[in-house]
Amino acid sequence: MSAQAIEHHDIRVNGITLHYAAAGEPDAPLVVLLHGFPECWYSWRHQLPALAAAGYRVVAPDQRGFARSDAPADVGLYSLPHLVGDVVSLTRALGAERFAVVGHDWGAPVAWQTALLRPDLVRGVVGLSVAPPFPRQGDTPPLAVMDALFGGRFYWNYFCRPGLADAEFAADPDRTFRAFLNGASGDNPRNDPQPPQPLTQPDGTFLGHLDDSKNLPSWLTDTDIAAFVAEYAKNGFTGGLNWYRNLDRNWELSAAWDRLPLTVPGRYILGDRDLVGTFPGMADAIAALPQLYPTLQPTLTLPGCGHWTQQERPEEVNAALLEFLAGLDE
Repeated sequence: MSAQAIEHHDIRVNGITLHYAAAGEPDAPLVVLLHGFPECWYSWRHQLPALAAAGYRVVAPDQRGFARSDAPADVGLYSLPHLVGDVVSLTRALGAERFAVVGHDWGAPVAWQTALLRPDLVRGVVGLSVAPPFPRQGDTPPLAVMDALFGGRFYWNYFCRPGLADAEFAADPDRTFRAFLNGASGDNPRNDPQPPQPLTQPDGTFLGHLDDSKNLPSWLTDTDIAAFVAEYAKNGFTGGLNWYRNLDRNWELSAAWDRLPLTVPGRYILGDRDLVGTFPGMADAIAALPQLYPTLQPTLTLPGCGHWTQQERPEEVNAALLEFLAGLDE
């Protein structure tokens, strides 16, 4: 980490209590960092001190359902409008009139959607791994599309089956985090040059698809694994899985903002060994981003980087974020 101290706070926003980590002076320009699955504030351990040292107030919440924050039991309370509402309510509670937002994995759709819906509040947006939303195609919701393409074995479909992934991941959290973080790492030889599709095994489980070897990549330590396990002690994995259980609901709701233009500056950062880049149709969709979103800067592709972008390549990601933030209007 660094000399920049990381603080921890709880705050009541949008009907729930969120835990967040923070660094930097409270009156400095605000940057909000949004994690994905299965992650938490700790995923931004390299960015919090670096951005604070550069003069920003940096806040990384545990999003609803994750780690130390509240995890509502109702699956319907994890839709994108709820998640964007958490970001807006959090920043208002912190007294910020405007802010920049950065998201990774599931945090990226929340970041993009916050910027699309609230350009009056968002100065700029960066998405890691997951691109901004693409125009709606056809009338088939996403879970049915993936079910048909992969015979029900795509990880989205498995994650949405009540109780199954919840129990598998909770049975041995240490193994779960090792499997996810090492399995989707760009340093894992199985992901060179591109990772396989994330499918369930013949026995119907998922973690066997990943490499849960004790040999961790250079960017990940046993201490990091222990930190994630400890952070998940309160809520387990169900809250995070409930985000996937809203995929079809989010698709239905997205008709309201389909093709909404991005009017603030943005940047997309992707590892060339990220499993998201291998999803059906993604290569063509990413190539179309400059036409879809003219305010996006050129996509930054990180060679040899897998899915865990800011953890795998902290120096490159920090440099890109600082360059982007420095170019934003006040």
